[in-house]
Amino acid sequence: MVTPGAATTKSDKGTTLMLKRLAGVVSMAMVAITLSACVSMQTYDALEAKYQQLKQQLTAELAADQVTITKLQGELKVTMKDEILFPEGGYRLNTAAKATLNKIVPALQGLQQTKVVVDGYTDNLPVGPELKAQGIADNLDLSSRRADGVVEYLASQGVNQNLLSAQGFGATNPIASNDTAEGRAKNRRIEVTLVGPGT
Repeated sequence: MVTPGAATTKSDKGTTLMLKRLAGVVSMAMVAITLSACVSMQTYDALEAKYQQLKQQLTAELAADQVTITKLQGELKVTMKDEILFPEGGYRLNTAAKATLNKIVPALQGLQQTKVVVDGYTDNLPVGPELKAQGIADNLDLSSRRADGVVEYLASQGVNQNLLSAQGFGATNPIASNDTAEGRAKNRRIEVTLVGPGT
């Protein structure tokens, strides 16, 4: 027969042991949350540093409204109007384009964990006969060639080619109306997006 005092003692010991285990679990969870916050803060700081660096390098282009830089959640996007990179209706980078891209190269060269995604976009006007004669079938093809050209140039300047990717979207995802010349000009663009921790 078990005395009530003995049963209480076993119960108290069990409760104490369970509370200690619970405290250990809570402590481990707090460490995990703290580490996660540190990583997120490091990512934010690294992307913020890249943002400031790009802002400084592209001062003239930003002032001329040819480039915009946008900070997103875990991403940094540099949007360039096509007119500063390509001749009208063309897809080959000109000398001025290379000079502009050279300004962002220093921010990209040291990256080891951050992807550099280059997206090309066009307006909705069909490609002309001159481009068709060069094998460009449509806007999707044109935007792809433009994005590929930017990626090839960045890789030639020392940006880690394993982190680079290119994709053309043609006239999809417009940021302005294609009903006006001004809107179409905004839609013809290249977006260089840094995706990752900024390192």
